[in-house]
Amino acid sequence: MAPAGSRRWGSLLPLLLLPLLPAVGGGCAAEGGPLEPFDALYASGVEAYYGGDFAGAARCLERALRSRRELRAARLRCRRSCRGQVRLEAPGPGAGGDLPFFGSVLRRADCVRRCEEPRIGAASRHRAAEEVRADFQRRVPYSYLQRAYIQLNKLEEAANAAHTFFMANPEHMEIQQDIENYKTTAGKVSLVDREARQHMEDYSAGVRHYDKEEYELAIEFLERALKGYYAEDEDCQVMCEGPQRFEEHEYLDYKAGLYEAIADHYMQVLACKHDCVRELATRSGRISPIENFLPLHYDYLQFAYYRVGDYVKALECAKSYLLFHPDDEDVLENAGYYEGLLEGAVDPNSIKPRKEAKTLLQRHKLESHLLQVAAAGLGYAYTEPNYWNRYGARQDEHSVPSSISSEPEDGHRLSLAKKPMPKPHRELKEGGPLLYSDVKFVYNSEQLNGTQRVLLDNVISEEQCRELHRVASGIMLAGDGYRGKTSPHTPNERFEGATVLKALKYGYEGRVPLKSARLFYDISEKARRIVQSYFMLNSTLYFSYTHLVCRTALSGQQERRNDLSHPIHADNCLLDPEANECWKEPPAYTFRDYSALLYMNADFEGGEFIFTEMDAKTVTASIKPKCGRMISFSSGGENPHGVKAVTKGQRCAVALWFTLDPLYRELERIQADEVIAMLDQEHLGPSEMNINPKDEL
Repeated sequence: MAPAGSRRWGSLLPLLLLPLLPAVGGGCAAEGGPLEPFDALYASGVEAYYGGDFAGAARCLERALRSRRELRAARLRCRRSCRGQVRLEAPGPGAGGDLPFFGSVLRRADCVRRCEEPRIGAASRHRAAEEVRADFQRRVPYSYLQRAYIQLNKLEEAANAAHTFFMANPEHMEIQQDIENYKTTAGKVSLVDREARQHMEDYSAGVRHYDKEEYELAIEFLERALKGYYAEDEDCQVMCEGPQRFEEHEYLDYKAGLYEAIADHYMQVLACKHDCVRELATRSGRISPIENFLPLHYDYLQFAYYRVGDYVKALECAKSYLLFHPDDEDVLENAGYYEGLLEGAVDPNSIKPRKEAKTLLQRHKLESHLLQVAAAGLGYAYTEPNYWNRYGARQDEHSVPSSISSEPEDGHRLSLAKKPMPKPHRELKEGGPLLYSDVKFVYNSEQLNGTQRVLLDNVISEEQCRELHRVASGIMLAGDGYRGKTSPHTPNERFEGATVLKALKYGYEGRVPLKSARLFYDISEKARRIVQSYFMLNSTLYFSYTHLVCRTALSGQQERRNDLSHPIHADNCLLDPEANECWKEPPAYTFRDYSALLYMNADFEGGEFIFTEMDAKTVTASIKPKCGRMISFSSGGENPHGVKAVTKGQRCAVALWFTLDPLYRELERIQADEVIAMLDQEHLGPSEMNINPKDEL
């Protein structure tokens, strides 16, 4: 047995490429004096890590993280203080009238410099490279910290570092597995996100209590979230007053006049401030914000206050929400209903929207106006984003109380219906013909407790399964399709795979029977036709990726397994269970539209395919693979799925991903089509399998 502290974990993150960091002369210097630049400390930590000095790495990395926090705090403190000490004066008329204004600008700049210098030193010391700032934004230092703490046998610190990294990188399956290992090894672990944004945490807690109909607690957390949001918004505005990049100019060659230079800089500051609403609605590591984030606080609160009997606050929050969406029919109806409840007791007109919401929205509109004026008159490229997308809506299933349902039809009612979700790019249908008489329908979406799902049997025969399995044994390589990783999702199984093109090449070279190699091509085409027909797609469904994959349970590693063969995920977006979101952004394969898995065997233990809710925990359907069975579904966040551990034997399937966008057609498939055309021309034995639809149902 390995001594304590020396255990190596197979699922640890691969070593990251050494980032672009400043040159360092060895470990962290002693603390004291001006704040040490966080990029230099980071470089020292990474250097110590690769040198095997894990205690030094942990020390330097922790100091780098602390230095970055303290740098921001010092800048905020000084800029706030100098705002209060030095007011900007209005320009006067006539010659020299601008001197009072520019004089106050110079005094404020001097105030900020005098305030910052004793703590942080010269500002130039803290100009980290873009690559380093991106690393901290993605929380990469925590991935190094996790591995350093493992080597130091500090599992609780390692678990928190891993969790902090994972919260910004929920698509990282290996770190997810590491966290499960911590829970198993260290027992009950209370995971802490060390970079959590409190207003986000409070909002999420408020929504959870709302969903449980715990309205008083929901109000407490949502009100706290709003208070935190507006405080963070003020901080964001202040931080935007720092240095800006002149993206269209080489600084040393920049010869702009006074007002052009001021306009250049101020427009970048203004764009930064205008984007604070997006910044505050975006979770760490994500590109896309939570849609309609700020208005949603008021939407949840208006109903929560109604349920606890505070109709004044309910109306106040409804009116605050309507500042952002004045034509929202549901909330307009609710506001009318609250006014009816207050009639005779309080004048509804005396209840106003919240001041902070009104002030923020007025400022936001003025910022937008100035940015658009600049774009039109000064040659800036600017497009106003939709910051208040109404389709990011409160989703709840509360039934209308009987006392409300009994109101006269022409009176105000309280609207509790679901808000409309954005219309998909295509109309979702299912139930089209299966095209082949031998294919057996098993379950549809409703029976599988989801959306755009279908389970079919007899897509291929027992004989075809056996033949395909023989082909697989002759062409598969360990790690194929997984960037060479033989155990990409779990250290307890070996993964092997092969593509259609590889199968055809092996067949052409005589390394496997050509007829068998062509079978792989033909059955994947059959599956594509079935999926396109069943989901009644009006445009062509193209192959995005086709992969024959087998996963084999490794002997001696199956006792007390608590992991999955393939963690819960979605196929075209980054599943974020904590936020109950699926972010359709890179590195996800955002172009995928439909997925299918065609199973080849059943002689193994475990390996059930499962669908879950967005929480990645609540299982909505479980499917046991067998020869000829195919599960197909739309590839988005509506269908999170995974595979339970294969604990004995080998599980094989043809995995297929499809796209409606011809720009993302699978290159190997196009090449395979050319090989098939060449084989047919040479009469080298086309498959006996007829893939043309017959006996259409």
